[in-house]
Amino acid sequence: MRAPALYSAAGTLLLTTLAAAPADSASGASGAPVAAEVRGTATAAARAEAEGIAFGKCAEVEDLPGNVQCGTVSVPLDYARPDGKQIKLTVSRVRATHKDPHNSKRKVPRQGALVFNPGGPGASGMYFPLIGVVPEWKRLAAAYDLVGYAPRGVGRSAPLSCQDPRHFFKAPTLAPTYPSESYKRERIAQAKAYARGCAKRAGGALRHYTSLNNARDLDVLRAALGEEKLTFMGASYGTYFGALYATLFPSHVRRMVFDSAVNPDPTQVWYRNNLDQSAAFEGRWADFRDWIAQHDKVYGLGDTADRVQRSYDKAAAQLAAEPAGGKVGPGQLQGAFLTAGYYDDYWPHRAEALSSYLKGDPKQLILQAGPHPEAAKEAENGNAVYTAVECNDASWPTEWKVWDRDNTRLARVAPFETWDNVWMNLPCAYWSAPRQEPLDVWTGPGELPPTLILAAERDAAAPYDGALEMHRRLWGSVLVTERDAGTHGIAGGPNACVNGHVDAYLLEGSLPVRRAACAPHPEPKPREQSRKKPATGPRPDQARPATSSAMSLRRPV
Repeated sequence: MRAPALYSAAGTLLLTTLAAAPADSASGASGAPVAAEVRGTATAAARAEAEGIAFGKCAEVEDLPGNVQCGTVSVPLDYARPDGKQIKLTVSRVRATHKDPHNSKRKVPRQGALVFNPGGPGASGMYFPLIGVVPEWKRLAAAYDLVGYAPRGVGRSAPLSCQDPRHFFKAPTLAPTYPSESYKRERIAQAKAYARGCAKRAGGALRHYTSLNNARDLDVLRAALGEEKLTFMGASYGTYFGALYATLFPSHVRRMVFDSAVNPDPTQVWYRNNLDQSAAFEGRWADFRDWIAQHDKVYGLGDTADRVQRSYDKAAAQLAAEPAGGKVGPGQLQGAFLTAGYYDDYWPHRAEALSSYLKGDPKQLILQAGPHPEAAKEAENGNAVYTAVECNDASWPTEWKVWDRDNTRLARVAPFETWDNVWMNLPCAYWSAPRQEPLDVWTGPGELPPTLILAAERDAAAPYDGALEMHRRLWGSVLVTERDAGTHGIAGGPNACVNGHVDAYLLEGSLPVRRAACAPHPEPKPREQSRKKPATGPRPDQARPATSSAMSLRRPV
């Protein structure tokens, strides 16, 4: 599933037709029972609880201000061998402020640590603690230590790489809506080469980068923080392994927020989820075109969605003939506009860039869509983790004819993202590491404390049906829906109704009954600057803008 993530660009959702075994008897790809992993997780958690985390000054490479503390927690590479090779996950923290933003005389009692994951797979949460300065987050920052971390494989947490980062960004690139057979063969060859690169660079460790291990790592982190029970917020892909955690460790849960929930149905993970995502992006692309058409007097791109599409197609054709600045082709254009499918506060910027380009000024488009070589190492790392986790998590079609059939059909009605999504995930067809069977996410009455699920009704990166399925599978969960909106990641955003439910739950344990709905947040205004992010960092569900179409924020994140 594509989706942006904190300070990193990451991944995409997909399939398995395998039936998942129950949590207490599931088998790995090798057929070995998970009892060894259960024991291994308990061993690692007990060790982490005894050792704790030695928080101190952050390394310069993290580029974090002095009020943020950093440390590491050791986890087993292989939970079946908890005394074997260990890897260190980097962790960041800002202590609870105890300051009531509405009453300076009141000291707010600490409620523990709030751990956040922004999604991916492949996104780092190291910058999450900075969010406490944003007004919408100050009440939570008063009561909780805000804790972020880089999951296994990400950043300095046993980093994965599948190719030389210097060769990661390819620009300019094409983005054919209906690719030719020769173009398909070219992309198949690239996917095979990428899969080989992952296997060669990671070796035997590659198989251990999975969502189940991400969930186990989360329990070790909980113990290292000294928390008897976990308070967690996951966005996008973070909701998926958060749901795995809830299934594996229900008695370790205090409160959990699932923001922009991914469909956890084992038959959807991950191939079919990707197909659903591509279909949903067509609807969100239509929403964006409708908005541009409403403001034709500002942008001059067309007064109907169809005319806006023609303006976009004209720009793509011109960029194919002569890339802007020598580095922005149709692929980079598509990547930039895909980002707007995640966040509508990008709409004014993207519309302005397209309008200016068609009027002869390419500077904004080059700035917004062009690749940034300085980000190549981070982007390649995020892509490697995304690919490894999703390819390892489940079975994928291994015959090209299946991918070709399914996506050729889909592209007839949803051309905007379909083939780009294919190329992102195609290495999984040629993956050499063993595949796992997805865990059947499910909790019964009384097993899990009440949890909160958030979803925007027109979210394309994590289609709304996924939130409904998550709600059905987690007993006692409550679903809050932002109606007629499509932003990916809505906690702490511009919707006061949504934020009210989040605060009431995390601060007081209070939830509505079963479901609640919020009116949509206002659409952006033409030429309005995007909603201000603090100088200290972006909102928690969001990364820096995508730097290439190949890394255009796609994780189920």
